[in-house]
Amino acid sequence: MAGNSVINWGLKSERYGIAVAGVVILILWMLARMTLLSWADLSWVLPVTAIGYVLSAVAGQLFFAEQVTASRWLGTALIAVGAALVGASETAERAGPAT
Repeated sequence: MAGNSVINWGLKSERYGIAVAGVVILILWMLARMTLLSWADLSWVLPVTAIGYVLSAVAGQLFFAEQVTASRWLGTALIAVGAALVGASETAERAGPAT
C-alpha cells in the first residue's frame, strides 16, 4: 500500500523521483512477500497480507480524496471477511479436533 501511495503522490505532484521511490518500495515489498512465502504456508500469508486492500481503500479516500464507490467498499469488505475466514480455519486446523 505504501508503494502505491508514494507513486500516486509523486505522479500527482510531478516529482518523478518520488514515483521511482514508490516503485522501489513495491519491489522491496515483493521480495519481502516472497521471503515470507518461503517460510510460511500460502494459506497463512494471504490473509495476513490482505489487510493491504482495506488500507488501500481507506488511504485513497482519506489522503488522496479519491471517490471510493459502494461497490469498491463491498469488494474490500468481502476480501476482509474472506481473509478472516481463511485465517480462522487455519487456526482451527492447527488446534486439532475437539475432544
